[in-house]
Amino acid sequence: MPAEGPIHYRKRMTMSNLSERDLAVLTKWDTPTICNALEVVAPERRATGFTTGVLTCLDPKLPPMIGYARTATIRATTPSEDGAGELKARRARYYEYVADAAGPTIAIIEDLDATPGFGAFWGEVNTAVHRGLGCAGGVTNGSMRDLDDCAPGFQLLAGRVGPSHAHVHVTEFGIPVTIHGMGVVHGDIIHADQHGAVVIPASAVAELPAAVELLQRREAVILEAARAPGFDIEKLRNATAGAADIH
Repeated sequence: MPAEGPIHYRKRMTMSNLSERDLAVLTKWDTPTICNALEVVAPERRATGFTTGVLTCLDPKLPPMIGYARTATIRATTPSEDGAGELKARRARYYEYVADAAGPTIAIIEDLDATPGFGAFWGEVNTAVHRGLGCAGGVTNGSMRDLDDCAPGFQLLAGRVGPSHAHVHVTEFGIPVTIHGMGVVHGDIIHADQHGAVVIPASAVAELPAAVELLQRREAVILEAARAPGFDIEKLRNATAGAADIH
């Protein structure tokens, strides 16, 4: 029987004392900007902690989302060897796990099939259920469907789009997962938008707004020069030097 449920995932809790407002302020910026700022406050994260594969965004017009990870694994290619009763009970326990949160959550679901996305976990029903349970969205290497009928305001990043749910079922939850190179454990802080997703260390959250402001001031010098008439390589050199002096 898979290791799951309250005892299992609470052993992996990484919740912090951050407030919802501390997290919400980071949705002012897109995920690439957050990645840039992380390079300032946590330089060791420059080449790790974010998705590196192509993901399809359900609604690129939605703002960035942020929340605490609720992790799970699924399979869909073949029926589960567990009975219908056990599958139903596990799905119920998974929903209880998603709902057991003091702040916003994001569902991070790894499809373990040899062909991820053979069957879609995400569609009209699961987006409505998860949104109702306080989940801001989901990130998966699997597939999504019912694109026009998914819950309004619920964001999804998926490996592909497909028509069927096939034999999709939850196998475990509250465990470490990996989505397109991004390793996630229960309770990690996830920032995501149409570009992809990144794990934000709790210790970096408070420092990120100042880091973003610094980078924006540096970039403004170069952008102003590049967009001005008569821009040339010499003006680029001067602008780059000027930007480097901003601290």
